[in-house]
Amino acid sequence: LAPSFCFSFSPLVVVCISLPLTYQRPNLSEHLRLCPQDYTCCSSQMEETLALQSERDFLKSVEENSQFLLTTFTQRHRRFDEFFRELIELSEKSMNQMFTKTYGRLFTQNSHVFQELFVELRRYYSGGSVSLSEVLSDFWSRLVERVFSLVNPQYQFSEDYLECVSKHAEQLQPFGDVPRKLRVQVSRAFIAARALSQGLATGRDIVNKATKVSCTDSECVRGLMRQWYCPLCRGMPSLRPCHSLCLNVMKGCLANQADLDTEWNNFIDSLYQVSEKLEGPFNIELAADSISVKVSEAIMHMQENSVSISTKVFQGCGSPRPAPGRSKRSPKESGGNRRPFRTYSPEEKPTTAAGTNLDRLVTELKERLRPMRGFWVSLPHTICNDEKMAADVTNEDRCWNGQTRGRYLPDVTGDGLVSQINNPEVEVDIARPDVRTRQLIMELRVVTNKLRHAQSGQDMDFMDSEEGSGSGGGDHGERYNDDWPGYGPYSPPYNKPARNPPANPAKPPRVRERNGSKWNKNNGHGRVRSASSQLSFSLVPLLSLPLMVTVAPMWR
Repeated sequence: LAPSFCFSFSPLVVVCISLPLTYQRPNLSEHLRLCPQDYTCCSSQMEETLALQSERDFLKSVEENSQFLLTTFTQRHRRFDEFFRELIELSEKSMNQMFTKTYGRLFTQNSHVFQELFVELRRYYSGGSVSLSEVLSDFWSRLVERVFSLVNPQYQFSEDYLECVSKHAEQLQPFGDVPRKLRVQVSRAFIAARALSQGLATGRDIVNKATKVSCTDSECVRGLMRQWYCPLCRGMPSLRPCHSLCLNVMKGCLANQADLDTEWNNFIDSLYQVSEKLEGPFNIELAADSISVKVSEAIMHMQENSVSISTKVFQGCGSPRPAPGRSKRSPKESGGNRRPFRTYSPEEKPTTAAGTNLDRLVTELKERLRPMRGFWVSLPHTICNDEKMAADVTNEDRCWNGQTRGRYLPDVTGDGLVSQINNPEVEVDIARPDVRTRQLIMELRVVTNKLRHAQSGQDMDFMDSEEGSGSGGGDHGERYNDDWPGYGPYSPPYNKPARNPPANPAKPPRVRERNGSKWNKNNGHGRVRSASSQLSFSLVPLLSLPLMVTVAPMWR
């Protein structure tokens, strides 16, 4: 029988060698391609087997050392995504509860106007080609038609007449400054939330691609084999490669990954800064909470200024037709049995299905982002600092230097592809950059650019259409004390709804086209709809809403 020798050697492998009778003692190694030409215990077949094993050990080490990145991006993306989506659900459900208690059936009959707003907000967050400015503008246009009929119940209005009103809502400013404030707050928060969610998903994908290292380069495999398994073939299985030798091999094999470093650090910095914005001025929790508050404030503003607004509309759009006799609504239908809403104190801020609130999510994310800077450049050091992979840096004289036991003399090369021109262990063709690495660099630049624009409230997808009037523009750095629920003069009491909201409603069709000015068009033409029969808001609950607001602080 041929003798067998088993060696426990790093990394993570026990090698048993069965030598033919003719190889019971070391012979000269002219037959070996990778290890030094000296006495050896290995056959050429054994050398080939060990080379494949060294490649597997290398890939496994890269995967294990990058697991922190992959786990962080995967888990953080899932938790933030769940949190943002449920915030939108809770905001919609809160508005439904608030307005149902205030207006009863009169609100539910027109709830599709509000449902469509939240459908579009969800679609934007999910990555849809949606302009937040256009979504909010269309919402206010629909709302002004209904509230205008509400404050003028003695008239009936045609479709064309109401279109005339909504077409000139920006000029009339029937809701005061509320639409602008809501646009600033909601746009900033949703742009930052979407950018962060997309950034975390991109980070996950880039780590997945970058760690799929391909050892098709024979020079890399040669270096791995020489440092890890050639000592075994020399009969010194417990001898670890010198630390500097390991660094040169790893820097040669991971040269393309190191080239990610600059763009990777910019990406991590941008993620960190956007997350800070989300827990500060771009807080999406506060933005989502304030939607129903701001809408209530806008409705009351139009009610209180209804006389002057109606006068301007009648002058521009023409005199409407008087409505036929209207029957009064019962107090119950008008919302006479409303109960005050309860607000939450900061200490009892509710959490969502994600299991936490935004402050905690952001804090946890920032703690995990800090150590990610410089990951790709430091990866060779991380691998070689493992005692299973290389000798300790202080053990310079009792390590494998690539030829025998002794000190490793060559200098350690720099980081990145170009720096490998003089790498003594791995011959790298610096004239042929890796195509996949160049693609990853471009992906990092694109997502970093989006994150940087999100920090100033700008969405790159709508920069042209929203410059100065939409998501960003002239609103940079702007903040209002009454942007947050409970601080404005019209802030009604607020109650967070229960979880598990209903499924998203389908987007209702928009019947009328908004092309062409109707400002001078008289209401004598077109299909007529009565304010009493078609518009389902009532003046009585609106008149009583300030009383509800006045009582609100008593319930906080």
